[in-house]
Amino acid sequence: QVQLVESGGGLVQAGGSLRLSCAASGRTFSIHTMGWFRQAPGKEREFVVGITRSGGISDYADSVKGRFTISRDNAKNTVNLQMNNLKPEDTAVYLCAAGDLVVRTDWSWNYWGQGTQVTVSS
Repeated sequence: QVQLVESGGGLVQAGGSLRLSCAASGRTFSIHTMGWFRQAPGKEREFVVGITRSGGISDYADSVKGRFTISRDNAKNTVNLQMNNLKPEDTAVYLCAAGDLVVRTDWSWNYWGQGTQVTVSS
């Protein structure tokens, strides 16, 4: 099993920045890809970004391209999400995920964290 724990959420004004982190533990050698999804109240879970173990392949949702940057530290089993120029529509619970492929469908990911709240005020 793999455990994922997110940190770094909070309240920020529009235009501000936040950095989320996700620490993996357990059978981390089985993780090929890591990523982030988000879920706003009353909405479906939405893919944000994913990255392969090597970092050579990453995929960003169009809504966050140019504003969000994912990075991965395999030695520390962590993945980070730098979020800049945040908008009120970015408000959601952000969930860390781990799996085999960088895909946008949430059912393809094997492990999930509990999530961290990000709130962007206008």
